[in-house]
Amino acid sequence: MYTQKVLDHFENPRNVGEIENASGVGMVGNAKCGDIMQMFLKINEDGIIEDCKFKTFGCGAAVATSSMATELIKGKSIEEAEKLSNAAVVEALEGLPPQKIHCSVLAEEAVHAALEDYRKKQAEKAQ
Repeated sequence: MYTQKVLDHFENPRNVGEIENASGVGMVGNAKCGDIMQMFLKINEDGIIEDCKFKTFGCGAAVATSSMATELIKGKSIEEAEKLSNAAVVEALEGLPPQKIHCSVLAEEAVHAALEDYRKKQAEKAQ
């Protein structure tokens, strides 16, 4: 049912936790399935994601997709992170069962919400 990569990211999730004074924080949830993801980004002056962490309440696939999403954007520019898609997360995990694809969508949305929060904070600083 699950690939070895999904199981590995569920059993040994990468980048779990919070970043204090994060550059951007995004939280998304799906009331239907009960999964909630929170993504924390630390972005440097050059627009590079130096660190990212997540907290997820949900099933194994939700944890695995959150973990993989952080791996895919860490060290990348904001522009590169904006291009993250749920399909890229699924591909990096070597597949997900059809009923768990929504978890990869949540991971994508959590990253985009954190980037949006970062942009909002930057705009407020500029005023």
